[in-house]
Amino acid sequence: MEYSSVPLSDFSVDRLGSSDRSSSSGYSNSFLPNARVSFDKPNSHSLAAVWARKYVASVTRNEEQAHSSLPKQIADVASPEGRRYTADKLLKSLKLASAQAWSQTESLLATEIQRHGINPALIDPWKIAADSHALYEKTLEGYRERQTARRLSVAIGDACGRMRQDYTRHDPRTIGFVSMQFHYTGQLLLALLTPAERLLIEPYVKVMDDHMYMPLRDAYQAAAEHSINSPALKATQSLLPVSTKIAYRVCEQIHHLHPNYHSFSGNLKSRHVMISSIRDVEMFQVYLCLCVLEGSIRSVQQQLFPLCVMLYPRLRVSWQLVRDMLQTLNWEIHNCLPSDQVKVLLPYLTVLTEMFSKDVFIGSTPGS
Repeated sequence: MEYSSVPLSDFSVDRLGSSDRSSSSGYSNSFLPNARVSFDKPNSHSLAAVWARKYVASVTRNEEQAHSSLPKQIADVASPEGRRYTADKLLKSLKLASAQAWSQTESLLATEIQRHGINPALIDPWKIAADSHALYEKTLEGYRERQTARRLSVAIGDACGRMRQDYTRHDPRTIGFVSMQFHYTGQLLLALLTPAERLLIEPYVKVMDDHMYMPLRDAYQAAAEHSINSPALKATQSLLPVSTKIAYRVCEQIHHLHPNYHSFSGNLKSRHVMISSIRDVEMFQVYLCLCVLEGSIRSVQQQLFPLCVMLYPRLRVSWQLVRDMLQTLNWEIHNCLPSDQVKVLLPYLTVLTEMFSKDVFIGSTPGS
């Protein structure tokens, strides 16, 4: 359950010059948080605060582990001079990383455009690379200025959400290309760093991954339509804080069930695959929350399911692995939440599980 590469260079370039390139680096800044949409209903803020608290707990835990494992090196790279050095090094490499990330995205997903009947005009490599470059530039500048990952999540979260909504407006499946571009850019940048630098930068890359893979802004907007005593709102407010803990437990169980499984990027127990797998299980939970808040399975039908059908076979993720994940997720939700809130989530979780059932994928791919 991981995301890997995605390529797309064979498309005509006459339409690629339409990207907004008004930032100082020559890349698009149309999504940067200079004109942020304000949510004037309290429930959107409360759900965002729930996610923020969960995220801060995760980052704090990672920072404590980093300092205990590499104390001297961490102190050096965490100093103001060290942060400037790391940020400047990555900013100089960002343009090349963006181009290489698109090449990887293209090589993975180019054939999926025709197979899924996606209009090629909606996949604009220059614009996607430019938008990703602009947000990574903002992220690295924040790191250089000693902005915490928590504050970064607040600063660019809405910009990421608006970008996500913009790309999915005409065809939700395009988010697969955008999210893979962000993912590959982050991985290429991390590969340039020392172990100590990587431990400090990884939470910032996770901010980008989370906001591009997960429909967080959609969930905040849907929450704003609920009363404070809404069972749907209460259930999602209970699930989100424990979603990372649940994701860890789910992935551990999947490792036990499939100890020798290798995806496109390696063994399930490898650090890179583990991080991607945990994010995917979190993503399924955010989509589950969105379904509950909207009272509809629409977001799964239009975004999550097509995204999985597009990416998972290319990444050598079997449908049996996905089914085992969903079954384990069901058990963990039952264990972590009170029964009255489980009842609110269960109809949507059941439908989600049925969409990935064996009958749906008969005759599709090996390992289904």
